Amino acid sequence: MRQTGHAVTGARIGADVGGTFTDVVLIDAEGRVSTRKVASSPDDFGRAVVQGVVELLGERDLSPDGVRDLVHGTTVATNAILEFKGAPTGLLTTRGFRDVLELRRLRMPRLYEIFWDKPAPLVARQHRLEIDERLDGRGGVLVPLDLAQAERAAEQLIGMGITSIAVAFLHAYANPVHERAVGEMIRARWPRLDVSLSHEVLPAIREYERTSTTVINAYVLPVVRHYLESLRRQLDRREIDAPLLIMQSNGGVMSDAAAAAKPAYIIESGPAAGVIASVDLARRLGLENVITFDMGGTTAKASLVEKAAPDFTSEFEVGAGISLASRLITGGGYALNLPVIDLSEVGAGGGSIVWIDPAGAPKVGPRSAGAAPGPVCYAQGGTEPTMTDVNVILGYINPTSLLDGTMPIDATLARDTFRRRVADPLGLDLLDAAYGAHELANASMIRAVKAVSTHRGRDPRDFTLFAFGGSGPIHVAGMARELEIGRVVIPPAPGLFSAFGLLSADLEHHAVRTFLRATDELEADELVTELEALEARGRLELGRGGFLADAVEVERWVEMRYVGQSFELAVPVGGGPFDSSAVRALRDAFDHEHERTYGHRVANRAEIVNLRVVCRAPRPSGNGVAAPPDGLDGRHLASSRPAYFGPRYGSINTAVIRRGQLAQTPTPGPLIVEEYDATVVVPPYCAAARDSLGNIVLEVRP
Repeated sequence: MRQTGHAVTGARIGADVGGTFTDVVLIDAEGRVSTRKVASSPDDFGRAVVQGVVELLGERDLSPDGVRDLVHGTTVATNAILEFKGAPTGLLTTRGFRDVLELRRLRMPRLYEIFWDKPAPLVARQHRLEIDERLDGRGGVLVPLDLAQAERAAEQLIGMGITSIAVAFLHAYANPVHERAVGEMIRARWPRLDVSLSHEVLPAIREYERTSTTVINAYVLPVVRHYLESLRRQLDRREIDAPLLIMQSNGGVMSDAAAAAKPAYIIESGPAAGVIASVDLARRLGLENVITFDMGGTTAKASLVEKAAPDFTSEFEVGAGISLASRLITGGGYALNLPVIDLSEVGAGGGSIVWIDPAGAPKVGPRSAGAAPGPVCYAQGGTEPTMTDVNVILGYINPTSLLDGTMPIDATLARDTFRRRVADPLGLDLLDAAYGAHELANASMIRAVKAVSTHRGRDPRDFTLFAFGGSGPIHVAGMARELEIGRVVIPPAPGLFSAFGLLSADLEHHAVRTFLRATDELEADELVTELEALEARGRLELGRGGFLADAVEVERWVEMRYVGQSFELAVPVGGGPFDSSAVRALRDAFDHEHERTYGHRVANRAEIVNLRVVCRAPRPSGNGVAAPPDGLDGRHLASSRPAYFGPRYGSINTAVIRRGQLAQTPTPGPLIVEEYDATVVVPPYCAAARDSLGNIVLEVRP
């Protein structure tokens, strides 16, 4: 039996799958680092993961049994939803609630677009069947469960080709007795059929959100389980018997078995890793307030770090195009009410396609060329220009090769294709059209940054901007200037930064349950009892991962609102004895958080809606990086090339250097820093320096 716990020797490996590349990082027991980028394999993403792991082990002459653990960030669950390639799914629900998935919350992401259509439910109406049963809001039985009817309904769904069933009964969060009976019946009669019960996935109020989250879990469960089982078999064939841990959307990791059982928890697996890496770096730099910007091959993500900790939300939509801060601008995706690092995401990445709409307006994304066929300049069959091609044309990206010469680039093909498909139809000069596309992508990504800052009452000028991902360091300077952010930090190996974040993550379990109580009626002992029960559940789940109970750190939260409001804010519950004064302190803390978020507080009664407990097993020791990753080796590049910085500056012959050549005193731009995994562009209005940790620090002038 594989254990995820106490070993303190051996190498740790992080593998992050992106739309274009799969990034693999190996850190040995002495802290030495090796990295590898391999082309993602969309037909079987695990194949690229194993390829990168095997190549790194061979490079370091390490045996497979020398791997302590493999931590993986995957987009398999997300892709299944975005591409509608999940399992044929059915839903059993309380009579009268068949259309909850259709009715949703009556919100529209584009208020005045009269032809906008809601996304089709993941479960078609004919696959949503009603069962006679009913509970009240406190869990009391109003209508007994007709179990025989439920059995016939399940059999009917199976006859329709359904392979995964979600069960979401009214008020099951308060009393799971009916859901549990149906689940036991299905698992006994059809043991190979997948079943997801709402009280196991999300025991919290709000019928649509709980049903949607349970359906998402059921929809992706067979896909994720098949993927993880396939990856495990491929690793075993290579005699890599190390524990496989999966990054959760909340920034912690869980075992592959837990992820296969509750895949809804790993929907935003990949993006979370970059935020965790940023938190780790921010603490080492002594920075409290940071905005993270992660631009990969398909999407760009932004997140807020305050007081050296990530922001979390339990209100997220999968497939919405952008996760905006305003709760009124929702409805474009599928509700996922599980703890998620609060990210804003847009469809703009290095592989995003530049195109012209029927009205003649240029657009960037959200379609992406992905890993296959990839950008035109890769000369692997791509025919539509992408942002990578744009940045080659502008001179930002090496016009002959990437990955230290191992990936050829055809700049002529990129120029010819972009001229034919974009510049000429717009009647523009090639460079001006390319720079316009670059600025258009920046504008889209600035929306993501504003969504986690300005839209939430935070001034981005008060934050340091961290930029990473394969394309982030190319675009970040222009974005920072537009946002009036004066300081940008680009970590070592920025194109592999999320993979490093995987190795910074702790094993975590988040437990939640509804607990509706007004604070002026709250009994302190009752609250403590409920929190302790959630903590016990979290410790039990972590114990299954091989961690001892005394190694667990615990955070307690309550989600509160003013009576009459529809949404909650999370407030931490401090340690020590909990009594009447602690209840008053909770109310004061909520008032303060409400004022900080919305700009005001009111005298209304306040109430607790949900309790949330986070149990965390700190990561093993020995993760420190003693030797710098690729790009800090100081290899000298005596080269330059023309780079176009817009009409104001024109085309400038720009020095191209390695990170190790940067001084610790600011060097004025323009500069281009080429690394194995990414390119850093320092425009004329910036200066760049390298700090003691190897980060590139940009000073951005207005």
